[in-house]
Amino acid sequence: QVQLVESGGGLVQTGGSLRLSCAAASGSRFSIYTMAWYRQAPGKQRELVAKITRGSTITYADSVKGRFTISRDNAKNTVYLQMSSLKPEDTAVYYCNLDNYLTTYWGQGTQVTVSS
Repeated sequence: QVQLVESGGGLVQTGGSLRLSCAAASGSRFSIYTMAWYRQAPGKQRELVAKITRGSTITYADSVKGRFTISRDNAKNTVYLQMSSLKPEDTAVYYCNLDNYLTTYWGQGTQVTVSS
């Protein structure tokens, strides 16, 4: 079992920035996992925001390209999501995801609210 603990959500005005963090209690194998951030807005399906593989190949949703940056610190077993130029439509619960190629694990989610 892998535990993921997200932090960094909150309330921000349009155009503001936030940095989300996700710490994984996964032992020494964190560096080989694919890590991702998803989000789910009220009444909508959960969607991929950004993903980073063990080889640091990065994928972004079109809606966040140029505004969000995903990164990882394998020494700290942590993945980050730097969010800039935030828009009201970015309001959602953001979830951290770990893929160990056998199964996936989810964090509890952190709320991001962008006010207009």
